[in-house]
Amino acid sequence: MNLSLLNALLMVDSAFLIILVLLQSGKAEGLSGAFSGNGGLNLFANVKERGSEKVITNLTFVLGVLFFVLIILIRIAD
Repeated sequence: MNLSLLNALLMVDSAFLIILVLLQSGKAEGLSGAFSGNGGLNLFANVKERGSEKVITNLTFVLGVLFFVLIILIRIAD
């Protein structure tokens, strides 16, 4: 494949990945809740995602894998 095409695909993938990560809702109280010792924080809780949250999570995973595949392909083609 052409190196410039791979670079363009990487840029598009990166932009969509950033947007999807920003769209995801937080599943815990965040980093401050982990250090404050709140009793309700369970890092290993089984949280079921439904509807659009599940689609966004799955799409983020696919784009993340595609990101690493593109990086490897660019490195090989270089």
